[in-house]
Amino acid sequence: MDIQSLQAFIQVAEKGSFSRAADELHITQPAVSKRIASLEDQLNQRLFDRIGRSITLTQAGAALLPRARRLLVDLEDTRRMLANLSGEIQGSLILATSHHIGLHRLPPLLKSFTQTFPQVKLDMRFQDSEQAYAGVVAGDLELGIVTLAPVPDPSLVVVPVWVDQLRFVVAKGHPLSRLHSLQLDDLTHHDAVLPGQQTFTRGIVERVFREQDLELNVTLSTNYMETLKMMVSIGLGWSLLPETLIDESLQVLDLDHPPITRPLGFLYHRERTLSNAARQMIQLLEAERNRS
Repeated sequence: MDIQSLQAFIQVAEKGSFSRAADELHITQPAVSKRIASLEDQLNQRLFDRIGRSITLTQAGAALLPRARRLLVDLEDTRRMLANLSGEIQGSLILATSHHIGLHRLPPLLKSFTQTFPQVKLDMRFQDSEQAYAGVVAGDLELGIVTLAPVPDPSLVVVPVWVDQLRFVVAKGHPLSRLHSLQLDDLTHHDAVLPGQQTFTRGIVERVFREQDLELNVTLSTNYMETLKMMVSIGLGWSLLPETLIDESLQVLDLDHPPITRPLGFLYHRERTLSNAARQMIQLLEAERNRS
């Protein structure tokens, strides 16, 4: 059972498509089909049902998928462990971060890292925080630098680095901008534009309103903070944004409510062997944490 065939199998299973799997693996579609056929021959089992354009896992394929993922994670873990013995800081470091953190928190740290360790190939992936969590849990990512979940997965080591203070904002001239000492209830009578429903940040906002038995009137949502800022600035509704995004195009509301914050930080799987490069990145993050 060769590694390339397992990689092809996992990609087809996850993408539901031979062509998309080929794109992900940077090989041709016939090459993917050949690898799957080889794996099926070795196991003497059909792994996919192909009905028209639909591709679904067979019972054997569904049983193999979690084991195939674990095999590849363990292999990569072993490679990192052996590479670490040299003490050299090189190779690939796969990490994910949200767009907001990548744009507003990480640039100085990444600049320092790449200048200090030029032999490391930084594979940086911009993902929603929730996706990054899943990627680290699955072993696809060494590190995630993201908004932290209210209840972290027990398989992860989670370390807060920054605290984002979130402020209620509207466009200049919005009806709420003319009111003082606002209550949360006042906001429920106006449209809100907020992060997507499955995001950690949306959960923070909903919890604040739920604690006062209030319902949000959300008319638009997006997972990109910069897009939310644009929506607010053109008058589509109020929102809750990090202070790092607030400028003259927005007005902070005078709200009678304690500050609302969200933790940002890094996480990695506690059962995985970290590469030397990942350890160095963590040292930089720890130093940043001590300064914050």
